[in-house]
Amino acid sequence: MNKTREVLVTAFALFSLFFGAGNLILPPFLGYSSGNDWFIVTIGFAITAVFIPILGILAHAKLQGTMFDFGKKVSPIFSSIYCFAVYIIAISLPAPRTASVTHEMAIAPFFNSSALLTSTIYFALVFVFVLNRSKILDLIGQYLTPLIGIILLSIIFIGIVTSPVAVSQTFLEAPIVNGILEGYQTFDAIGAVVVGAVIVISLNLKGNNSYNDKKEFIAKSGWIAGGGLLVIYAGLILCGSLFQTEFPKDATRIEILTGLSTFTLGHIGTLILSVLVALACFTTAVGIVTGTCDYVKGLFKDSQVAYVITAILGCLIGILVGSFNVSFIIDIALPALMFIYPITIVLILLNLLPDQYASKLVFRLVVFVTILFSIPDFLQFLIAKEKVQFLLDIIPFSNFSLGWVIPATITFILVNIFKMKLR
Repeated sequence: MNKTREVLVTAFALFSLFFGAGNLILPPFLGYSSGNDWFIVTIGFAITAVFIPILGILAHAKLQGTMFDFGKKVSPIFSSIYCFAVYIIAISLPAPRTASVTHEMAIAPFFNSSALLTSTIYFALVFVFVLNRSKILDLIGQYLTPLIGIILLSIIFIGIVTSPVAVSQTFLEAPIVNGILEGYQTFDAIGAVVVGAVIVISLNLKGNNSYNDKKEFIAKSGWIAGGGLLVIYAGLILCGSLFQTEFPKDATRIEILTGLSTFTLGHIGTLILSVLVALACFTTAVGIVTGTCDYVKGLFKDSQVAYVITAILGCLIGILVGSFNVSFIIDIALPALMFIYPITIVLILLNLLPDQYASKLVFRLVVFVTILFSIPDFLQFLIAKEKVQFLLDIIPFSNFSLGWVIPATITFILVNIFKMKLR
């Protein structure tokens, strides 16, 4: 395989590993809700669902280690706790959610079978792919992603050409903030630190040993994947906006996505969408479980037994949680996202900076402040919002669940100024 083709295959694989259940059902609903503010919403969504995740891949290109390296400048103990939390969340929520979405959109409309049966067969197949992890990039990148792209681009193109003329007003109070927070639900920033390590290890298995070659290779693949994600997200958001008047005000995410496929591809659209959902969800689940297995394997001195046991446990969790409905999984995921997502974003950004601006002291203080000011955002989704309203009113942007942004930024600037004066 020549270098250009290998970069494209890896970029396709990255795209597919990112593009899972949330990535598919969120953008059309966001477009529907945004109306004529669809472009502003797209910018917000792209920040947390495209830009930050691709920066996470670039951070992996720089570090070329495991996810443990993302937090080790804070402390080894913190990094271990962070990795454990991320992998537990990833394998317990977004991975099973892919099975749940697959059942509700691809299986239930055609077969009168239980969600438990779907999740069992689904994660049995995931287990087979995870055990053949050296072939993951080629299988996903060469075959599954192109099919996903073709179907999505068809829906977007036909939707833009055949859409109603009128676009209604927005239902959102703060479109760009709503876009940013909806991007949280994709889990893509977390996905970046998980699947980025999968890419690094896969390249090592293929014998790509030069640090600079791997850095360039991963960076190119990341930007290509990011460009693909941006085109698809923007297209789906635009289509949701253009077809806003075709849906009732209480339409759900799944109803809007299903409706779009029917409007653009006719009655066969439901079947085509079912294939798309199954493929997009499956590739993400494979990436998450593989990343978790790789990490645990590294903890036990590259033990293949540890890898297999983790794969079994991960798939068993997937079977159990994946048998619940999508809305339930989204609801229980929200508090965890509001806490872990800001920490992940900060670690990605700090790891990309030159060492002179991202010393251990900077890491420790910025991460500490981020955790501290994320607590009210986390609590308002865990307990009654009224109980923490006084904190939300004091902290800037906290009512938008972004209370950590300004304190973390100020801390980063002040610590670097303090260090410069000491020199």
